[in-house]
Amino acid sequence: MLLLENIHESAHRLFLTEGFQIETRSAALKGDELASALVGVHVLGIRSKTHVTASALEKADKLLSVGCFCIGVNQVDLAAANRRGIPVFNAPFSNTRSVAEMIIGELVFLARRLGDRTREVHAGVWKKVASGCFEIRGKTLGIVGYGHIGQQLGVLAESLGLRVIYYDIAGKLPMGNNRAMPSLDAMLEEADFVSLHVPETADTKEMIGAAEIARMRAGTYLLNASRGSVVVIPALAAALRSGHLAGAAIDVYPEEPESNSQDFRTELQTLPNVILTPHIGGSTEEAQEAIGREVSHSLTQFLTLGATAGAVNFPSVDAPPRKSTHRILNVHRNVPGVLRDVTKIVSDLDANIEAQFLSTDANIGYLIMDLSGDVSAEVTRRIAALETNIRTRVLY
Repeated sequence: MLLLENIHESAHRLFLTEGFQIETRSAALKGDELASALVGVHVLGIRSKTHVTASALEKADKLLSVGCFCIGVNQVDLAAANRRGIPVFNAPFSNTRSVAEMIIGELVFLARRLGDRTREVHAGVWKKVASGCFEIRGKTLGIVGYGHIGQQLGVLAESLGLRVIYYDIAGKLPMGNNRAMPSLDAMLEEADFVSLHVPETADTKEMIGAAEIARMRAGTYLLNASRGSVVVIPALAAALRSGHLAGAAIDVYPEEPESNSQDFRTELQTLPNVILTPHIGGSTEEAQEAIGREVSHSLTQFLTLGATAGAVNFPSVDAPPRKSTHRILNVHRNVPGVLRDVTKIVSDLDANIEAQFLSTDANIGYLIMDLSGDVSAEVTRRIAALETNIRTRVLY
């Protein structure tokens, strides 16, 4: 296993307990350096800075799986990994509370202009004012993207006395008294605070630009802890300079440094009542430990049982182990006749299929097959010779 970007020790402990060999690097790898490092590696563990491209995957001669120790997976070419039979796992739940708590803190900081007051006192300036400072109780929080983080944020915000409205492209069960809005525009027009919690997709790219900001009422606040591509930064900066927006809290940016040693510049710097943080929404000890456990568990289940439940780019199969059998894993092109050909191979060798689990997506099929009899090596060889085969291996 090659683990990059200081993945938490909780993952190391589980992998070592299972007997896996681990190589670690503290920083991200890119380009040819990553491609070279992947030669001979069975599992790659990354966070958000390592970009796994199709060309890098081509050099990964033995790669079985990729673990993204974070929520986002846009740093991996998921389609290329799918075509090569490589499932990609992430941690969709583990940093939910940490991000939601950070947003709650930022709501108070923005409403009270605490960032400006803190900076002023550090500079020796005493500016005790109440103008433009408010309680958050009774205000309306609009949440764009009502997934795990959005729902948790809604519950916490409501407990502090905020009204909570949300917009999501999918129907979601509201938590508590949270209220769904019929459109993004309707939500923007009603909210005092707008907090973004959406994935990076073609639909969310620059979804908050000049037109959307103009729909927000004067004196409102924008918070983004989702993806840097979601907000048009020049439009946000213009709205802050003009006073249309009273403040903003930004944790993610269209372009971010690859390491802590690099300088960072954005036109949001020096603007009043703007909280700028370095992509730390999920950066708590609790979240990183939980992420390490969650992703390492998914990877271990795949490596020891063939289970792909939770993979973001792969058919989902979760098959319990069976005693006194040999387990074969097969990834193939999703075309008619594959299961017929595989079954014939087993039948021709006078073996018996004790259990069989198949799941498909638009491009590939994933088959777990438990056989009785010591014929797994020959079955694997013959399946691998089929024109439809992508990857076949004996698990045990």
